[in-house]
Amino acid sequence: MNIASAQTTVAQQTFPIPANVYAETVVSVKHYTDRLFSFRVTRPQTLRFRSGEFVMIGLPNAEKPVFRAYSVASPAWDDELEFFSIKVPDGPLTQHLQKIQPGDTILMRQKATGTLVLDALTPARRLFMISTGTGIAPFASLLRDPDTYEKFDEVFITHTCRDVAELAYGQELVASLTEDPLIGEFAAGRVTLYNSTTREESPRMGRITALIGSGKFYSDLGIAPLDPETDRVMICGSMHMLKDVKELVESLGFVEGSLASPASFVVERAFVG
Repeated sequence: MNIASAQTTVAQQTFPIPANVYAETVVSVKHYTDRLFSFRVTRPQTLRFRSGEFVMIGLPNAEKPVFRAYSVASPAWDDELEFFSIKVPDGPLTQHLQKIQPGDTILMRQKATGTLVLDALTPARRLFMISTGTGIAPFASLLRDPDTYEKFDEVFITHTCRDVAELAYGQELVASLTEDPLIGEFAAGRVTLYNSTTREESPRMGRITALIGSGKFYSDLGIAPLDPETDRVMICGSMHMLKDVKELVESLGFVEGSLASPASFVVERAFVG
């Protein structure tokens, strides 16, 4: 592979790797739109994480690399690590990260963390995963984790984006669950995807808070309204959505949980915009 310039293969090791940082190889890259892409990298043998957690990712293209939080989209049992990223033209990291190719190197700090984990929730019957944009990434991990189906009978995942094409990652993810050799039998008939768009015309339009607030969300799915007695909620996406959904579920009596004190909903604050 010709690694001639930082513009074409931006992740080549042009500077020494910082201490206590993994250097991993890009395995594959898939561009969904001019704003969204996913990529898979080799997994460090010593990395341990809970499905739903995030790691700090950077590139070896500066003496002091820029690191940003990225939820791991692959489950904890996967041999590789998958990520789902937005492309920000002038973003300190994503302006370069969006140009990575198989064989390039990415940097990863050695600790995974995050609040969007099953251990921060008490058991219940239904689990609602509320996401916008690349906020679906941690749910991609959790949907492929057998523990999710041990703890909940039904899983509802919402994904709201500006345009129809931006929904493809989530659609592919849910469609592939029943074919997964490890969790296919657990997920069959138990996962429901609920999409909406906010800009491009589509069969279902609107912000998820408006769809829930108006009752359309429940009527579309033919389900009972959110209830802290039977339901748990996980929220990941834009800061505006996080605030609105957090306020909505708290108004219904849901209590924010943590690893130290599991409860009825959790929010991921380390979201990459």
